Amino acid sequence: MRCPSCAAADTRVVDSREAEDGAAIRRRRVCDSCGERFTTFERSESARIQVVKRDGTRQEFDRRKLASAIAKAATEELTAERIGALIDGIEQEIRQTGTSEVTSERIGQVVLERLAQVDPMSYVRFKIVYDRIADPDALLREVDALLRRRAEARDRLIAQQTLLPIPAAAPGATRARRRR
Repeated sequence: MRCPSCAAADTRVVDSREAEDGAAIRRRRVCDSCGERFTTFERSESARIQVVKRDGTRQEFDRRKLASAIAKAATEELTAERIGALIDGIEQEIRQTGTSEVTSERIGQVVLERLAQVDPMSYVRFKIVYDRIADPDALLREVDALLRRRAEARDRLIAQQTLLPIPAAAPGATRARRRR
């Protein structure tokens, strides 16, 4: 591993730990040339996912690129760890489909779905850039739609948590057993 400070090839690992619930290994390294300490992450690599862009070109799925796009829209509540967890979920969802290619539009839609649940302001900011919203009326319609979806989700959650009372049986209302 090359040192990010001096580009020397001689670095050594001084500490290794599991990261991301065992999905990665975090390694602390030190450069033998300049003494610089830095951290690397290792993940197992399975089949590579190809992203089909809007213009038809294909690129390899890049977590850093997606993290950068989300971070640009993120509010302070959406920390780097939460963004990483969000991307882990997105990547897992893509891999579970079993396809080796996914469109950038589908990735954008999944990001928007997750952001709407996790951080509504980040959702709005990402949506403005992703859909190239330039008209204030279109933005207001989008915010109204988001508020409506959130209210519906909240109402569904409340309905699921509400227990309906079971009326007690009136005395003497039990059925008599029949003998055979």
